[in-house]
Amino acid sequence: MSNQGEEDEDARLRVRPPKDWAGGLPAVGHAMEMAHRQMGAARGVRALLRVNQKDGFDCPGCAWPEGDHRSPAEFCENGAKAVAEEATTRRVTREFFAAHPVGDLAVRSDHWLGGQGRLTEPMHKPAGADHYVPVTWAKAFEIIARELRALGGPDEAVFYTSGRTSNEAAFAYQLLVRRLGTNNLPDCSNMCHESSGSALTETLGIGKGTVSLDDLHRAELIFVVGQNPGTNHPRMLTALERAKRGGARIIAVNPLPEAGLLRFKNPQRPSGLGRGTALADRFLQIRLNGDLALFQALSSLLLDGAGDAGLPAADRAFIEEHTHGFEAWERHIRALDWEKVLAATGLTRAEVEETAAEVRAAGSVVVCWAMGLTQHRNSVATIREVVNFLLLRGNVGRPGAGVCPVRGHSNVQGDRTMGIYEKPSAAFLDALGAEFGFAPPRRHGLDTVDAIRAMRDGQVKVFFGMGGNFVRATPDSEVTEAALRRTRLTVQVSTKLNRSHAVCGAEALILPTLGRTERDPGGYVTVEDSMGLVHASRGRLGPASPHLLPEVAIVCRLAREVLGDDPHVPWAEFERDYGAVRDRIARVVPGFEDFNARAPAGFALPNAPRDERRFPTATGRANFTVNELEVLRVPLGRLLLQTVRSHDQYNTTVYGLDDRYRGVKAGRRVVFVHPDDLAERDLADGDVVDLVSEWPDGERVAAGFRVIAYPTARGCCAAYFPETNVLVPLDSVAETSNTPTSKSVVVRLVSTTSPRTPAAG
Repeated sequence: MSNQGEEDEDARLRVRPPKDWAGGLPAVGHAMEMAHRQMGAARGVRALLRVNQKDGFDCPGCAWPEGDHRSPAEFCENGAKAVAEEATTRRVTREFFAAHPVGDLAVRSDHWLGGQGRLTEPMHKPAGADHYVPVTWAKAFEIIARELRALGGPDEAVFYTSGRTSNEAAFAYQLLVRRLGTNNLPDCSNMCHESSGSALTETLGIGKGTVSLDDLHRAELIFVVGQNPGTNHPRMLTALERAKRGGARIIAVNPLPEAGLLRFKNPQRPSGLGRGTALADRFLQIRLNGDLALFQALSSLLLDGAGDAGLPAADRAFIEEHTHGFEAWERHIRALDWEKVLAATGLTRAEVEETAAEVRAAGSVVVCWAMGLTQHRNSVATIREVVNFLLLRGNVGRPGAGVCPVRGHSNVQGDRTMGIYEKPSAAFLDALGAEFGFAPPRRHGLDTVDAIRAMRDGQVKVFFGMGGNFVRATPDSEVTEAALRRTRLTVQVSTKLNRSHAVCGAEALILPTLGRTERDPGGYVTVEDSMGLVHASRGRLGPASPHLLPEVAIVCRLAREVLGDDPHVPWAEFERDYGAVRDRIARVVPGFEDFNARAPAGFALPNAPRDERRFPTATGRANFTVNELEVLRVPLGRLLLQTVRSHDQYNTTVYGLDDRYRGVKAGRRVVFVHPDDLAERDLADGDVVDLVSEWPDGERVAAGFRVIAYPTARGCCAAYFPETNVLVPLDSVAETSNTPTSKSVVVRLVSTTSPRTPAAG
């Protein structure tokens, strides 16, 4: 699907050689330029000096933790862009909606929509209309309540959540939804780290990572797998740099060479003005979907080899005391088929053996990963194999070692902790019901993919989105959009305009809310970072409009409208004072005891594997698991596509049209392909192709992509999402987690008649 404006944007596309370093003065310059353009000089400085400070607000970008000692500028380039987008002085008013019907918005690009500025008042699209018109808050809540009451049952509504919702808002939101009688609480985790949670809960007993920032600093060996921290978590580069200064070695595992892992020029250190710090000591350019094979091969070599420097190849004492299933796993690994390993990984045996030697020489190992591991059919099995690899030498539950799934959006982990989950535990529901005097629904609800299926099939009539851009975060774009348009009512709680406002039900509402940067009348809120640390966030800027409501207020007012008098839940008090919400969280969610007292200074949530080497699994131990190695075979003439972010975007938010580190300027419809793969297909750098994915139910096409000859792994290619989400079918999902398989899409490149453009400029 092509959007208006993209043709002009991509006509200016220029390509230069990719960079082999990240950060430095250019990162500072781009951050400041964006801040000045969106916020103005004085407002921009005032906002940025509060980002990630103990008396300031949590960055609305990624969930990377802050250390105890913070610099005055505790933000990265993309964090500055996230703040600038939210604290922009641009406004979307009723006059804008009068000038732009929904049909016009639907053909605009993501970049154009996001660039219009902050929403300023509630808007309503009546059934049969093509324009949003202003509506009062009272009328908006009345419309939602009317549609919810008209449902045949509460499961005919879906309540989605993005990662930026605060703990207080998330807890109130899930309470409202369960008071209505459903567990239909899909969230953005279903799209990204659901595979991590599924695998880690089964094997370690907790769906989160087991390392602290200090563990990362103290590690002797760090794997960074399927992750691009230079773009997606730039502050992680500072932690890796510190680990390197402490003697750590870093192994990057990725089909693409990522600039930030090659060399980091820290803009907050004098070395950042020079050559910077080489981060990755070893780069394993793995074939897409080859990670399970790699970790099985490393474990096989560890089992066969004698330890170096007095370090055992396996920690037998740990295995006997703390684990279950080792014998079956060991038999499976000792029968490993190396021909399959080399076919799956695209690596040589020497590369794998040299890597295993580094593991044997290391006393402590951390494995970090992101969506490069979580969005394949066998993602859960792959992450289970990562756990096996670490358990073999006792690298869980001791300093400098463990699993580190690097979460994306700020507070996506906290939302899940607060109960935003379609499959809540019985213990959570028991505690919630006891605290608020009701019987929560026990039937599991719909995750994101199942919610789309239910809307498609006419089983869901109301969609309520608490933040995010559902349409662009999800797979199978045409199916998803048709599903949403089949509903009776869609409601989007948002700060800015996005495509989900243009792809709506028969009736639609846009409810504008405060951002993380703005003062909240209910007091401070809290968030949980990627390593389980909870801390306060205090917005300091004035609201973008006097007509905005905080998310907590939106939830509480809707609850009062829908539920009427509720003797068990003090919704009005929750809206006035978030401390009252935190008091209830403290009585329902383990680890939040004395929440109000501890929140201002921040605290770490309990983590049994990390803190006690205790594993609350079904067996009471850490579980080794047997996972079959299946080589993903690609038909002749096809390539394996992974979707990626550009450097000028965060999740579905497109800040600009450049990908500085990959050498792309002023365009997004590009596909990165190895030069030898292009030659085999009689294509050249600069050609224009359609990307065609082939599935049992037919083909899907993403049209008009400029080919870029790029040093990716042979047989693999990459292109940006959300433009390529159309290629991923709704039914192509990871086993167990139901996450879309956006990192392993078989495609063919179909040349078009468009003329070639210069390869450089």
